[in-house]
Amino acid sequence: MPRRRPGHVRAQMPDRGGPPHAGPAVDRLSSRTLGEIVRLERAWNQLRPGDVGRALSRWREYVHRPARELWHDDEFGNVHGYCCGDPREGRALLDEVARGMSRRGARELRAVVERLDAFMGPPVPAYARAAMLSPGPAPDGGRVRAGGAA
Repeated sequence: MPRRRPGHVRAQMPDRGGPPHAGPAVDRLSSRTLGEIVRLERAWNQLRPGDVGRALSRWREYVHRPARELWHDDEFGNVHGYCCGDPREGRALLDEVARGMSRRGARELRAVVERLDAFMGPPVPAYARAAMLSPGPAPDGGRVRAGGAA
């Protein structure tokens, strides 16, 4: 029986097909956590290699946008989400991945995501946003009630 050539054997290996550094490029994560992310991306059917890194970069770009653009996306939708991926779906994916990781890896990933969330600030409810944008008086006529009585 003839010997198989080494090039043919290497071509059939599952890790073949991408550049050697095709793993997720995520800052502030240990190599152990990055390896765990790579293993999850290979094991889960709904993930492809690099999905976590792309979701994190989309979320990073989204939270660093000006507030007026975020309001526009909230009011009218993000038209670029169809072609480039919705950053809010990417944020949900990061939560799912953190739930599937070990405690240590999830803690590291959540720390990176929470730092980005803190940059964005707390969510402003729709009624408060409408009051900030409206040029007219406050809904209660601008009066301040003393002692909580009407």
